[in-house]
Amino acid sequence: MMNTRNLIATAVLFVLTITGFAQQKSILGTEKLKKYVTYFNYIDTEAVKNFVPNAEAFTWLAEQIPLFECPDSVLEQNYYYRWWTYRKHLVKTPEGFIFTEFIEPVKHAGKYNSISCALGHHIYEGRWLKDNAYLKDYIKFWLYYADVGQTKQRFHQFSSWVDDAVYQNYLVQPDQGFLKEILPALDKDYSKWESERQLKNGLFWQNDVKDGMEESISGSRRDQNQRPTINSYMYGNAMALDKIAVLLGDKTLADKYKNKATVLKKLVQDSLWNAASSFFETRKAKGGSSDVREAIGFTPWEFNLPDDQSKYAKAWDQLLDTAGFKAPWGLTTAERRNPTFRTRGTGHSCEWDGALWPFASSQTLKGLANLLTNYKKHGKMTAEVFYQELYQYAASHVKNGKPYIGEYQDEKTGEWLKGDNPRSSFYNHSTFNDLIINDLIGIKPRQDNVLEISPLIPKNQWDWFMLDQVSYHHKTLTILWDKTGKKYNKGKGLLVFVDGKEIYKGKDLKPLKVQMD
Repeated sequence: MMNTRNLIATAVLFVLTITGFAQQKSILGTEKLKKYVTYFNYIDTEAVKNFVPNAEAFTWLAEQIPLFECPDSVLEQNYYYRWWTYRKHLVKTPEGFIFTEFIEPVKHAGKYNSISCALGHHIYEGRWLKDNAYLKDYIKFWLYYADVGQTKQRFHQFSSWVDDAVYQNYLVQPDQGFLKEILPALDKDYSKWESERQLKNGLFWQNDVKDGMEESISGSRRDQNQRPTINSYMYGNAMALDKIAVLLGDKTLADKYKNKATVLKKLVQDSLWNAASSFFETRKAKGGSSDVREAIGFTPWEFNLPDDQSKYAKAWDQLLDTAGFKAPWGLTTAERRNPTFRTRGTGHSCEWDGALWPFASSQTLKGLANLLTNYKKHGKMTAEVFYQELYQYAASHVKNGKPYIGEYQDEKTGEWLKGDNPRSSFYNHSTFNDLIINDLIGIKPRQDNVLEISPLIPKNQWDWFMLDQVSYHHKTLTILWDKTGKKYNKGKGLLVFVDGKEIYKGKDLKPLKVQMD
């Protein structure tokens, strides 16, 4: 007999169908999704069941996620693995849907095992789900409910780029009514950060543990250090609030945040850029740079903060340097040449002094994609570098020969440094699928009705790929590349379909802008 949840799902699907929200017929089909979900379910003991248990994972994912295939089996498998794990963290609470960070309950969490640390990552990833109601609930939970009845702050327990993420979510799934509803709360929250963390010099300070990056080389649990993280986040938040206010016709609010962003951009470049090391670095509370390059120095590019100048692009040279951030298993969180690299308690505490963290890897890859897409000065960075590091990041999702995502890893061996601690399984603390959709395939969401795609797939890397069933601006997109025309039999080259109708066809895999009907 069909259980209650399945009955509800069927009813919802019927309503979506008659209201025109149901999916267009998939070109790619769900066979690969079914294969991967069957495998992932098979290797899982499912110690925790949340809103969508494994038994219903295929049905839910088939209704919600973009479908993807490419010649790179590592990227393809990890794409589906990360959606499968993301789904595990969806929890229905009395105060709406939320996404958890840890699959098991942890002591430092708030209500319903909620933690705000990776909120921005959760929104970036989840904006590609067809039903945006889950994220809207989640955003409202943090703005209105998370701190109610709590003995200590939960929303501000960690630094956040929530305003930026809210705006980026809007660009994929437009809803001005929702933005108008929450804008007063977003504005109030930004002011609260200013009262709690802004210094007289205009920069923001943060303890590394409140950045979710404890035991870092430059950090402190006590000193008011001015870190590239929180200052980049607050810049990104100010830019987003400016754009949201413009969108809603509030010129006064827009001008306020445009000015804040302008001032903060100058402060970061003037005060956190270390010309001697060509890197954005933490500024100590007592003055002066921390004199260590850390992955957080790439964070300004996650929000397109630095000016488009060669001197700033030079920072990215460290990505290729084995004494910098390049290690056998991925990108380290601190430069390997530093004498205190990996000296802060391997495996016993959460250390950000060099070990690999998916949180940081996804931030760095987003910054690199922005550099390559939005800037003219790239230094030594190329699409080939991006692809290789994205591939290595995907390849790191393994433990005992099986797909796995945990907290942090040894940079030489890939060993997960929390071992078999069950809290680390399915760790929802980073993005991956957003990097595939937004950066590798390159869908660049916009406010207008122009579809912009800027792929970062290196020339001659792939002969074919398809990204299907992408929910964008309340339409359904399919993007496919078929070099010979014989893989999909839809024609040769790059093709784009909107709601099943071909709107673009080109012979080369290159950036495009095309008007959607």
